[in-house]
Amino acid sequence: MTLSVALDPRLALPLYRQLYQRFRDALDEGRLRPGDRVPAVRALAAELNVARGTVEAAYQQLIAEGFLVTRGPAGTLVSPHWSRAVSPAAAMARPTTSVVATHTGSVPLPLQLGLPALDAFPRKLWTRLAARQLRGAGLEGLVYPDAHGHAGLRSAIATYLGLSRGIACSPEQVFVCAGYRACLDLVVQTLLAPGDACWFEEPGYFNARHALQAARLQLVPVPVDGEGLDVAAGLARAPQARCALVTPSHQSPLGVSLSLSRRLALLDWARRSDAWVIEDDYDSEFRYLGKPLPALKSLDDGGRVLYTGTFSKVLFPGLRLAYLVVPPEQVAAFASSLDRGHNPVPQLWQATVASFLADGHFARHLKRMRTLYRQRRQWLAEALAVSLGERVRIELQAGGLHLLARLEDGDDQAWAAAAQAEGLAVQALSRWYLEPPRAQGLLLGFTNVAGPAEALELAQRLGRRLHRPG
Repeated sequence: MTLSVALDPRLALPLYRQLYQRFRDALDEGRLRPGDRVPAVRALAAELNVARGTVEAAYQQLIAEGFLVTRGPAGTLVSPHWSRAVSPAAAMARPTTSVVATHTGSVPLPLQLGLPALDAFPRKLWTRLAARQLRGAGLEGLVYPDAHGHAGLRSAIATYLGLSRGIACSPEQVFVCAGYRACLDLVVQTLLAPGDACWFEEPGYFNARHALQAARLQLVPVPVDGEGLDVAAGLARAPQARCALVTPSHQSPLGVSLSLSRRLALLDWARRSDAWVIEDDYDSEFRYLGKPLPALKSLDDGGRVLYTGTFSKVLFPGLRLAYLVVPPEQVAAFASSLDRGHNPVPQLWQATVASFLADGHFARHLKRMRTLYRQRRQWLAEALAVSLGERVRIELQAGGLHLLARLEDGDDQAWAAAAQAEGLAVQALSRWYLEPPRAQGLLLGFTNVAGPAEALELAQRLGRRLHRPG
């Protein structure tokens, strides 16, 4: 309870009544509860710099009305018999909302998408690296941080991308952002304008769709087939679009890869149209068949690709740490955009990730996770086959962090709602489309399925709901 703020003698309300009202507000709002001890008269008078008589007058009125009781040497307490009733003002201060948040900070539900294996993250190692950064921090840790991102992290990311994704870039081309959404916001702010047309994969990642719609871009749904984004369809629908957002390594959510011929066609369109390609490379590290595909950015000799990556899927989402790689010619423009703002990613986390990469822990962690995810994916796929039989068709793509179960019949939104009522974070594929026709299927994350017994139990729970949706 806050009482230490000075009373205001300029008000028409006497000081003792102001103090009385503070106690009443604290009681009505639940900050004071039955049996709580209140400050002694002398101590509170000294704290508020008022006469003892002012505090005594307020206390006497509260005692007379039954809110406080005196207990001799034990002091003055809130009456044990007083029952709090929320006042109209307090009720008005507690607005309710029907908005369903994407991220609530709560423990994720089983089968949730977009999460790494939280139980397998090396927390002790991470804590040790973070502590080392804290101990070694000098004055540079106390000043305003570089809005472009921690220099050591930008250098480590550039090195990593050159070795693993075939992207030749300098640290100056790398910008650290507070999550993938912040990367998109930065691109829009720097290069695009409201009303610009943007090719968007159909189906496509709904959070990216919301971000671009919020920026008032005109989204042009371009169908995805077995070779990824249909560039010819994009050319037919909106040849003068200003940008295209793609997930070429592992399309979100279908899991297919953009073929080489279409990659080249996409880059050719961007060069000829002076358009931008935003490459979302969100989980390319996790490929279980063959070697990881090179990034689209590695083929970009025209400076048209803006490459985004994230540590949310490979380390843990609580970092809220992503990065954007821009063409050399655009470094100054993006630096100017960032210089007008700030970088909200804590320097400690940036420095710790830099150490995690530079010391070789990141490569070892990815190797362990590929093995683990391959096994967990197999557990869930087999359990679904046993429990759901011919009702679904599991599509095992070359990589990724989720399974797509195609429905042979039924409404996937009804099935997803039924599964969610069972406490399973299953998503309906049809919700990832902008326009009809919409394919039917269920999207299920497998990374946190800890063993075959758990996989079977989850699949059986899902199966029970699919037999009686709603």
